[in-house]
Amino acid sequence: METVLNRRLVELFRWIDPGPGSTHLVSDISGWWRDPEVLAQVGPALAGLFPEDRPTVVIAPEVTGLLLGPLVAVAAGAGFLPAYKDGGERRRVGPTRWADTSPDYRGRRLRVGVDGRRLGPGDRVLLVDDWVDTGAQLDALCQVVRDAGADLIGAAALVATCPPEVRERLRLRTLLTGADLP
Repeated sequence: METVLNRRLVELFRWIDPGPGSTHLVSDISGWWRDPEVLAQVGPALAGLFPEDRPTVVIAPEVTGLLLGPLVAVAAGAGFLPAYKDGGERRRVGPTRWADTSPDYRGRRLRVGVDGRRLGPGDRVLLVDDWVDTGAQLDALCQVVRDAGADLIGAAALVATCPPEVRERLRLRTLLTGADLP
């Protein structure tokens, strides 16, 4: 179902050619974050993809997830737990629950984790990301959720370009698909 928000997301999106030596175009979603109406609507829209579920915590991977996750958490009346990438800019101290990813869209294998003190049995988790292509990071976060004894509601994203089996495995719901973008 097309909404005003979906139309605006498409209008503000663009592909960028990074130049010689690049094998693919790069998505530019910066227009989404610059537009105050989009910024105000994406949290409630993504939380609204699971209208009957009541998450206790939203987990989203860095980097874009550190912006998007809290927007969804506030709209869902839940807390937020950032998922960090091992070796990234933000070093983890204290107990961390880690899981390794399968290869992502660039062929990289990552290690993602959350603060082990902040996730446990009784938590109902909604995973959130801006774009899902292979689902590698969200699959790893599903493992983190299971290892913590928490319950996974599903995953919400702005865009999915992943195969149907990935959508099904993650219980992924999105606002847009790759076919919606110019």
